[in-house]
Amino acid sequence: MPKTILVTGGAGFVGSHLCDALVARGDSVICVDNFNDYYDPSIKEHNIHPLSARGNFRLCRTDITDAAALKETFDEHKPDAVIHTAARAGVRPSIESPFLYTKTNIEGTVNILELSKKSNIRKFIFASSSSVYGLGKVPFREDSNTLDPISPYAATKISGELLCRAYHHLCHIPMVCLRLFTVYGPRGRPDMAPYKFMKSILEGEDIQIYGDGTSQRDYTYVGDIVNGFIAAMDKNLTFETINLGNSHPIPLKALIQTIEKHTGKKAKIRHLPNQPGDVPVTYADVSKAKRLLEWKPKTDLDAGVKQMVDWYTSREASKHL
Repeated sequence: MPKTILVTGGAGFVGSHLCDALVARGDSVICVDNFNDYYDPSIKEHNIHPLSARGNFRLCRTDITDAAALKETFDEHKPDAVIHTAARAGVRPSIESPFLYTKTNIEGTVNILELSKKSNIRKFIFASSSSVYGLGKVPFREDSNTLDPISPYAATKISGELLCRAYHHLCHIPMVCLRLFTVYGPRGRPDMAPYKFMKSILEGEDIQIYGDGTSQRDYTYVGDIVNGFIAAMDKNLTFETINLGNSHPIPLKALIQTIEKHTGKKAKIRHLPNQPGDVPVTYADVSKAKRLLEWKPKTDLDAGVKQMVDWYTSREASKHL
């Protein structure tokens, strides 16, 4: 049965793909986004432009820290469910601007949870992060000790999960916290390594590597992530925390080699010191996702990078038509 689903951060990378999938299957989607300047807002405008003509899509240019404006959105559209992806993203910038991250990622999350409680929301999904595991033992399991953040960003994501747990206890809204592992693909965030490296390699510019290139990330294709969100929305769960990752850590050097393969160009690499807040490896144990969501990643790095490069080169070519 179609639902009315409010998606915060719905014009962003993961959020816009989610909106696409929900609209396509017939749900009514309320996209909440403030189009902040963390990266070029025109990217987000481009992400959601194809949805603007769809009758079951509405865009609300609202900041999640603005409780009054959010209340108007909830009152007007009366959503059945909320998918909360809006956040200030990025480990390194959070070290420079911890107050901004706290305001958006914690205060903003409380605003969304309060309105969800008052609106009798029937399902709440929170986009968390693999960063909550910090320097924990790999592969990361949901029952691992997660209270060991090494960046303000990670701390705000742990806080978001704990707030979800508290609100579930208080008002019994079914909730799922999804811990996402290094998402990449078409419309990727321009501050993240897969997009940055691809763009720089295609344009013949240097790419900056922090450390020696042996750090590993569990790169997960955005289409697989969206499928995980959809499964979490549709399954009858009360409160769960679930990893969504490819479960196959890839060294940074291998990511670069894969991008070189699909761009047909060699990378110009410049090495820089390791950065505070970074971890040496991320690696998702996804057995819980397989069991509860009947979900598993389907897209390997080679196929996913090809999709990303094809999207980017097609988009750039269209600018010159």
